[in-house]
This record gives sequence, C-alpha cells and structure tokens, in this order.
Amino acid sequence: MKLERPDARGRYGTFGGMYAPETLMPALFELETAFTEAWSDDDFHAELDHLLRTFVGRPTPVFRAARLSDRLGVDLWFKREDLAHTGAHKINNTVGQGLLAKRMGKPRVIAETGAGQHGVATATACALFGLECEVYMGEKDIERQALNVYRMQMLGTKVIPVTSGAGTLKDAVSEAMRDWVSSVETTHYIIGSVVGPHPFPWIVRELQKVIGEELQQQMPADGIPAPEVIVASVGGGSNAMGIFYPYAADGGVELVGVEAGGLGLASGKHGASLGVGSPGVIHGSMTYMLQDDFGQVLEAHSVSAGLDYPGVGPEHAYFKDEDLVRYESVSDDEAMEAFHLMAQTEGIIPALESAHALAWIVNEADQLRGRTVVLNLSGRGDKDVQQVAALYD
Repeated sequence: MKLERPDARGRYGTFGGMYAPETLMPALFELETAFTEAWSDDDFHAELDHLLRTFVGRPTPVFRAARLSDRLGVDLWFKREDLAHTGAHKINNTVGQGLLAKRMGKPRVIAETGAGQHGVATATACALFGLECEVYMGEKDIERQALNVYRMQMLGTKVIPVTSGAGTLKDAVSEAMRDWVSSVETTHYIIGSVVGPHPFPWIVRELQKVIGEELQQQMPADGIPAPEVIVASVGGGSNAMGIFYPYAADGGVELVGVEAGGLGLASGKHGASLGVGSPGVIHGSMTYMLQDDFGQVLEAHSVSAGLDYPGVGPEHAYFKDEDLVRYESVSDDEAMEAFHLMAQTEGIIPALESAHALAWIVNEADQLRGRTVVLNLSGRGDKDVQQVAALYD
C-alpha cells in the first residue's frame, strides 16, 4: 500500500484541509510553496541533516529494556528520543522549521506549548538561528511545567501566559493562531504537532518521520529482530506519526497509539479524541475531536500536559478509519505507575507522555508475550518530576 497523502487539497481521506480565516489563506499557501521547494532542495536537506547529526544528536539509539523485558515477558526496546537535544523528539521539527523560517525571511517565530518541550525546542532553534521567539502557554501548564518555562526564558524567549478557556494547550494554540493572523508578513508559526490546517500536519510529519526511518535501518544493522509491535503516545500525535509513518504502508507491523484516558472514559475527564471523539473541525483541520452535541469543543484532561488536547492530527484520524493503527487509552493512575516502573527498573525517568505508552504495554503484557515490541520513548521526564512529586506529597 502506498500512502499518497495528503492530496492536493491537504486532505487525508476526508480529514485535514484548510479551515482557516480568509486573511490566513495567503500565508498557508506561501508556507506550502516554501516547504515544497525546500523539501526538494538538496542543499536544504544537507544543512538539516548536518544539524540533526551535530546539534540534535541523531541518530538516537535503540535500547533493549532488559529488566522490563524479563518482568513483562516481552522483548522490549526503546527508541531513545529522550536523548535528543532538549530531551524530546520536538527538536526534529523545530530545527527544520527554523531553517524554513530563515529561508522565508521571517525574523520572528511564534509557537504554542503544553508540556513545554515544544516551547523549549522552539526557543532552542530560535537561539541557534538568531530569530526572535515568543511562545504561548496556558497558565495551568505554566504552573505544572515551571522548569520548562524557565528554560525558555534562559534561551531568550518570551513566554506569554494564556488565561482564556481552561488555560491549557488548546487555548495556547488558539492564541498563537490569532497572533499569526495579524503578523504573517514577519512571523513564522512553528506548530508543535501534526495538527492545524494544511500544510502543518504534512510539514511536521515529514520532519518527524526520521524517527521511524532510523529505526528501520538500526534494527537490522544491529542484528535486532524486526519489530512486531510499535507503541507510542498520542496527544496531537507527532511522536507517534514520526515512528508510525514509515511502517504504515507495508502493514507488517502492529502499530498502537495510546491516548490519555485521564480519570476514565466514562468520566468525561480524558483526552481520548480517537477513542470516543467524533469528526469535527478544530484549529483549522477536520479530524476526530472531543465535542458536545452542538459541536462545541469539550475540555480535555490528562495528568500529562502534552496529552491534554481535545483533538488529534488529521492523518491519525485517517489511520484510524483505514485500520492502519490501533488506538487505545490508559488512565492517569496507570501512567503514573508506569512512570515509576520505568525509572526503577531501567534507570530512565520517562516523560509522562511516554509513560502512557509503557502503561499500555504493561496492561497487555500477556497478549504481547514473546513478541518484539518497540516503545517510542518520546521524551525524558525531568519536566514532570516536580508535578509528580506534588501529586504524591
């Protein structure tokens, strides 16, 4: 199967598209043209590849979780995106889009962030390239991610608190979109996931698919059995899309995306857009989202700031409907248990996002027994330690 997506209208089947204000359409067309030209330019790729290798630290290693493998009865491996510069996969996207902003002659960059990792990665790329940077962040997320706020400020970025709505990622995206509408001539918006209007989901996927492409080369080169199951957390969905996309076409690997089950799907306090959501338009894209009977966006909930989003990337919606990926969810409590389990058995403190993926593996260990499983360890958990400590205080 060949994945010829998105189409000329920026759609993945019935999902995606450009649901944006008329004033923003020229900027989206300009961005699509600029990225299409850059992505076909060998010099752009050479500069990006050089930075990924020397600045980001790619390729990230594949690590066998020996003690967890013995405990769970599965052959468990981690793709170590937590070892990339700034501590997460987000830097793959921001370095690429930073290069694109320079190429487009845009001196100012804006971004949104929830868990803070995309904000830190954007601030890092802007410091590298000498670009002005402002990051929108919900006031609730500012409280629970204080360390990343300070890191952004150290890197010369202005962090703008968002007090509207629930003060979380959804609201930060909305404010960043409003800023971009009024500043498109000088500003590039580095969106943090495979969400938003076309061409953003496509751009971010192309910049993140290096994760899966590396894995395809590393496992046979190192004599590791080919993965039978690949598991990743899904909020907006960039780390999952990055590792899933290169494998999705052949159908030989079971792909599992794990959403935030929060306090339980029946409670309404969760972030399981693919699990219990329905198709609708959010932040410029048709996708699965959490909404009421009148189409109003429902607030998401997760112990993880990075999964606290009431929508998902449109290509994930397409993958769901085409049965290319299986989407599941785990609760806050299960993720917290997995957070401590990985730390105590492997000496790795994971991001709470990645802990959701491990929690699903723990829950399904009997069904996965004897199989080779790869977990995309999308980020390290330094950012979450203070929050977890407060919850256990």
